Amino acid sequence: MSDVARLISPIDGSVYAERACLDLAQAQAVVSNARQAQGGWAALTIAERASYCSAALAALAAMNDELVPEIAWQMGRPVRYGGENGGVQERGQYMINIAEEALKPLVPEEKDGFRRYVKHVPLGVVMVIAPWNYPYLTAVNTIIPALMAGNVVILKHATQTLLAGERFAKAFEIAGLPKGVFSNVMLGHATTEALLASGTVDHVNFTGSVGGGRAIEKAAAGTFMTVGLELGGKDPAYVLPDVNVEHAVANLVDGAFFNSGQCCCGIERIYVHEAVYDKFVDGFVELTSQYVVGNPLDASSTLGPMAHARFADLIREQKAEALRKGAKAHINMSVENDRAGSPYLAPEVLTNVDHQMSVMREESFGPIVGIMKVRSDEEAVALMNDSNFGLTASLWTPDTDRAANIADQIETGTVFMNRCDYLDPGLVWTGVKDTGKGASLSSIGYGNLTRPKSYHLREKI
Repeated sequence: MSDVARLISPIDGSVYAERACLDLAQAQAVVSNARQAQGGWAALTIAERASYCSAALAALAAMNDELVPEIAWQMGRPVRYGGENGGVQERGQYMINIAEEALKPLVPEEKDGFRRYVKHVPLGVVMVIAPWNYPYLTAVNTIIPALMAGNVVILKHATQTLLAGERFAKAFEIAGLPKGVFSNVMLGHATTEALLASGTVDHVNFTGSVGGGRAIEKAAAGTFMTVGLELGGKDPAYVLPDVNVEHAVANLVDGAFFNSGQCCCGIERIYVHEAVYDKFVDGFVELTSQYVVGNPLDASSTLGPMAHARFADLIREQKAEALRKGAKAHINMSVENDRAGSPYLAPEVLTNVDHQMSVMREESFGPIVGIMKVRSDEEAVALMNDSNFGLTASLWTPDTDRAANIADQIETGTVFMNRCDYLDPGLVWTGVKDTGKGASLSSIGYGNLTRPKSYHLREKI
């Protein structure tokens, strides 16, 4: 009997949706159909593929009024923020627009009597395993460029946001995409691992936990498929002494607590130069105290529940451990239903923290942040690098040259200055250490969804 995927809404604990999962034979049939469709899809021009992909993005945009409350029911983000359509359109259309140039053959210097070039050849069947925290933004990073490069795509979305996968499928259906080019599937973990181990998939892109990434790599071992992994994070910020404090406070509070802190590149630890430490902490605490935690369907709520009660309980454990070790809590907000076993959780700001506390070392992925005082750039860099993760880091200063010099020393995939928690599609999105490997977005993202094929044609004999 097939597994059943049940979507439990964090709003009230009800079963919001449930779907039967495919068994391995059914999943293999989907892959087989996709592979049969791939040749015809790759034979289309880039402009023809762009037409389909742009139409699908337009179809998603037309659904946005329905998607916003649907996201709230699935993973708890307040409706006041309007969903993910703006970012989906920006990233998707950018990757469409650069495809022609990014996929052009590489031609070395001329050599008399020879025609030589390197083509970007599609990998074939690309599987996207998408997470629940940004169900459309994370998935579109790979779906659109994979299709534009001539691959076919199989999407397996997280159970927590399974309706997002169906929305993607509907958008491509409205766009008239040829059958088999895009497929949405529901699979259990065991079936997913068996499918990857079978060697019938050419590339998998996974966004999720470090443990999940290890399971993906283990399943793919020996198949020689390519793997893209965006895993955990513990993204730091460093507030320099010449900072515009008000600007830094406003942006870092949002970077720490938007989406209840459930952001891949959310701010989880902040290092503040002693010259501005007190002013920064006072402003940060004051602004954080203004959050309203409640039902995400209520327009007055600025912070909804976390996607699952166990995620909130992890934050409660991190806070309790930090307090036992001497940290100071500044918010202590009273929130209805904020108790063990509930996904509703107040934001928290901790000081007197250090790297002996899990809240400063282990991924939180929730509405809690620790703030440490530092005396120098060197101390800040050492602390930022004292982590198993490396997705983004942000620097807060008007001095671009100083920021660039510090950025060179930080072990991370992206460095921001005077902003955070944003993906620019013109820049590659990647990570180091336990954050994973591979890359998406920008022209480099196309390199991860194609393979190079050399043509060495001797014309004179």
